[in-house]
Amino acid sequence: MNPTDRAPFPLSILCLSDSWGGLELNTARFAGWMQTRGWPVQVVTRANSPLAARAAELGVAVVTLENPWKALDVPAAGRLAGSLRVFGTRALLISRNGDLGLAVLCKRLYLPKLPLVYQQHMQLGLAKRGLLHTLRYRALAAWLAPLPGLARQVLEKTRLTPEKLHVVPLGVELEKFADEQLTTVEARRRLQLVLPDDAVLMGLIGRLDDGKGQDFVVEALAELRQKFPQLHLLLVGESTRNEGNSYADALQARIQELGLTGVVHLRGFTPQPEVAYRALDISITASTNETYGMVTIEALAAGKPVLGAAAGGTRELLDDNRTGLLFALRDQASFGAAVARLLQEPGLMARLGEAGQQEALATYSHHRQCELTEQILWSVV
Repeated sequence: MNPTDRAPFPLSILCLSDSWGGLELNTARFAGWMQTRGWPVQVVTRANSPLAARAAELGVAVVTLENPWKALDVPAAGRLAGSLRVFGTRALLISRNGDLGLAVLCKRLYLPKLPLVYQQHMQLGLAKRGLLHTLRYRALAAWLAPLPGLARQVLEKTRLTPEKLHVVPLGVELEKFADEQLTTVEARRRLQLVLPDDAVLMGLIGRLDDGKGQDFVVEALAELRQKFPQLHLLLVGESTRNEGNSYADALQARIQELGLTGVVHLRGFTPQPEVAYRALDISITASTNETYGMVTIEALAAGKPVLGAAAGGTRELLDDNRTGLLFALRDQASFGAAVARLLQEPGLMARLGEAGQQEALATYSHHRQCELTEQILWSVV
């Protein structure tokens, strides 16, 4: 492509989700960032979805689409093609695996020259080397994997042409997490945390869900406080949308049973997660299978030492003993040993926090995600 042609063009993003988790949040953020960089962006999503509301708040154009017959929904594919034509879309980015079938159907039936770019957020799971998936992936112009390990998994489990595969880390607006003007004292004041002078505050940020590991950390805290009574715990988040409060209720009941109500501090969802991270001394990622882990990157950017369960993408995000400490998944002895190291080894918390912050700022900035994505978009159009 001629360098003079490297100008933003109309970009549509497809994500037909009613949920509101990391995938949808990242999709909304990315749409907003690209629009700020001068790209005309349109989000195609479900009516009345949290993503539709958030995209509208960001000033991004929103088109709603219902897709009752999924990958076989020819009428929906036609409606999608119509909205893309009206917007002048020159590339369609798909951020949810479940929407790939519809996007490919739209391309094959209505818009054969439209480049499709898949922005991967989740692990593949089972191998997808059959005819249906092979034909579907063949229709893609590019596949964006957020981590090198996930990219290797794609090559192992699919027949995707390697030239179409690119590693593009999902970005975070890191500057606000690294803001040293937001001190620990100020952050705790904003969260209305009143702690003893010698308190060491650990924290787990994320929705209340059995896959996130809050229950594991609470059990571990009860054991650890017998040796380290200065430990406190901050849990920030709310129940998963549309899935009830049974886990949150059971968690609160267990906190009471263990006599931890005075040292476990519960706070709901916050639109300013940087405040929560800056309030911590130690950040914990205890998820059973975190594909990527924005919370880990945010904690690293805040300069906090991170303890991460050795599972999923956390193993790639943390370089053990350099940018964080890994512990065996749901293993209290391993977790306890890592906490003890942080509390007893002079300088370790500061060393991990500094190295982790440098790594996060260099690798996971939202500016870098946008720049890498732009290069790929220009190359496929």
